[in-house]
Amino acid sequence: MPETTDLLDLLVDDVAASAKYRNVSQDLIRAIGAQELAKGVSRKTAVKATKSKLHQVGAAYQVRSVNFAQALERLQAAASAAEWQHVCRDIMGAHASTRERLPILDQFFATCLESVAPVQSVIDIACGLNPLARSWMPLPDGVTYRAYDIYADMMQFLQDYLDLAHIEGRAEVRDVIHNPPREAADLVLLLKTLPCLEQIEKGASARLVDALRARYLLISYPVSSLSGRKKGMVATYDAQFATLSADRNWVTRRFVFETELAFLVDTQGNHVTGN
Repeated sequence: MPETTDLLDLLVDDVAASAKYRNVSQDLIRAIGAQELAKGVSRKTAVKATKSKLHQVGAAYQVRSVNFAQALERLQAAASAAEWQHVCRDIMGAHASTRERLPILDQFFATCLESVAPVQSVIDIACGLNPLARSWMPLPDGVTYRAYDIYADMMQFLQDYLDLAHIEGRAEVRDVIHNPPREAADLVLLLKTLPCLEQIEKGASARLVDALRARYLLISYPVSSLSGRKKGMVATYDAQFATLSADRNWVTRRFVFETELAFLVDTQGNHVTGN
């Protein structure tokens, strides 16, 4: 029988060989696979369970496939700011998280970030396609934008997008549960991120926010499931956030939108201004 480390290597190879998961962070595949093999199950069972968990936290949010080369060409061809935003909105529609935000996009960042200043650096964790919403964010020119997610092809596209838009920053593949960002930032975006992390590993949310070095956090939750079910979602995530914020020296503001529940957190415990 292969040694455990050999089994894990084989599991990673098995999962990464699938077209659906070939662009997923191998660090995350390895971490989830190790958890599954630790249960004493067969390699076949562990591979199936690993793929299932990756689907829940990643693939399920891919509304449609994106030809990233064509998407970049569309952005390059945009002749005006309005056309640029139109293309960005269309591309964001391919990911469930950003697609749900499109009806409130004009209000979401303007409202949630109105009282946050000054901001010179942003970290976007489990970003999906959210960096494409940069032009809707009330942030000054020159802000450094760092984005992290588990898909290599998407992160390469987002790096090309940042370069094309002359936004200083980087887009990087990262398993943020086991390798959280170490750099400091004025603002960290955790948009509908924490519930996904908890599906991978219980307690991951608390460990991540404690590892972050940020003055402000913008944490949000969905108000409906991917299937559209809304019953009890706001109450559930209100309770989850209350548990997360308990015993932390945070001052928060709560926002409820048609498709999203959000909390602006001042991690230093000072008053967050605004209405």
